[in-house]
Amino acid sequence: MACLLAAAFLAGCRPAAPAGAAADATAPAAWPAFTAADGTNALRRVEALCALGPRDAGTPGAARAAAWIAAQLAAAGLAPRVDLFTNDTPSGPLAYRNVLTEWPPSHAATSGGGWIVLLSHYDTKPGIATNFTGANDGGSSTGLLLELAAKLRAAGPLPARVLCAWLDGEECRAAYGPRDGLHGSRRLAAQLAAERRRVRAVLLLDMVGDRDLTVTIPANVTPALALLALDAAQAAGVRGKFGLLDGGLLDDHQPFLDAGFPAVDLVDFRYGSGPGLNDFWHTPQDTPDRLSARSLEAVGRVVLEMLRRLD
Repeated sequence: MACLLAAAFLAGCRPAAPAGAAADATAPAAWPAFTAADGTNALRRVEALCALGPRDAGTPGAARAAAWIAAQLAAAGLAPRVDLFTNDTPSGPLAYRNVLTEWPPSHAATSGGGWIVLLSHYDTKPGIATNFTGANDGGSSTGLLLELAAKLRAAGPLPARVLCAWLDGEECRAAYGPRDGLHGSRRLAAQLAAERRRVRAVLLLDMVGDRDLTVTIPANVTPALALLALDAAQAAGVRGKFGLLDGGLLDDHQPFLDAGFPAVDLVDFRYGSGPGLNDFWHTPQDTPDRLSARSLEAVGRVVLEMLRRLD
């Protein structure tokens, strides 16, 4: 999870789906529901990821985590690919690994609309503690996105094109800049732009497992997607856990905004020992026991409601 900036926003919506549309064997499936059991599964995935140890970018731990994420996707029946690349950093060249999977469009999704991109970073912040595993920061969104991907795969053909990506190198080593931090997101945003992919929405998940969930959507997002997230939270019955942050955040959605793609950041930047505090962030206190399956369920429900409304 990155650092603070500044800005402001508003707007968005969707048309209702036609009622009583006839189903057929080749029609795309409806977007699935996200249940309490799915929240529990997501938390178990977070715990398993943390059990692997630190995942600092460019280390064997990060490579091990990328292989584990790919194995989880393969076990769910998906076709993962690992994009291995090298970037220069203040510590010299480092190897990074983005893990990606995508769904071929169903016949109903081929004629119109673009890609919906779901993101998480999985790396841990260097230099926090010997055994720092970033349960909330990097772990919670990774476990939740894995569970969402498994749910989408089980649902059958999707009504839209979807790309899921687990990004490496979000955390900076010294200070955020062109050679430090956001490595995986800059890489993927540049690739999508070079491929001329039409992207309808980029949804970034970050720090979404706090027991005291308070999703704080920052100001530097696409206004229509911010409103969509709040409307989806209302429909999912968790509007009280979603609000707007005073100011912006430098996070993995920013390179996509810079590339001209609409993007939003669903992040809980109040992760601490009391209301409004963020004193567990980037500390040894960021451990799995401070996470909640119910929080992961709430965010999962909102994401799927956003997908329905984007469709």
